[in-house]
Amino acid sequence: MEKFGFTISKGRQIDYESNDRRIAEYIFEREPSFRLCIECGGCSATCTTGNLTQFSLRELHILIKRGENDQVRQNIRKCMLCGKCTLVCPRGVNTRNIVVLAKQAFQKSDEYAI
Repeated sequence: MEKFGFTISKGRQIDYESNDRRIAEYIFEREPSFRLCIECGGCSATCTTGNLTQFSLRELHILIKRGENDQVRQNIRKCMLCGKCTLVCPRGVNTRNIVVLAKQAFQKSDEYAI
């Protein structure tokens, strides 16, 4: 059979059942305002790190809620914890605390894995 230069794309659906949502549950328990986040992007628009690197706090929130922790683990270290995101959030989400809690959750999950 001849190849015409086309391939079948990988499916883009998200299998929430297979994702690990323990990090999200850890944050939900300790920071109830995380449930108020509507992913408007205000935090990402004012983020100093986001303006200088490929960092998006909005994307981080979405990935945490989905349970896609590998990407979160790689990017969470980039946050400088300046707090600008918390100041501009229209829903009053304590985004700075969410980043701190996510770092704690990853640290605890690494301790238990050993």
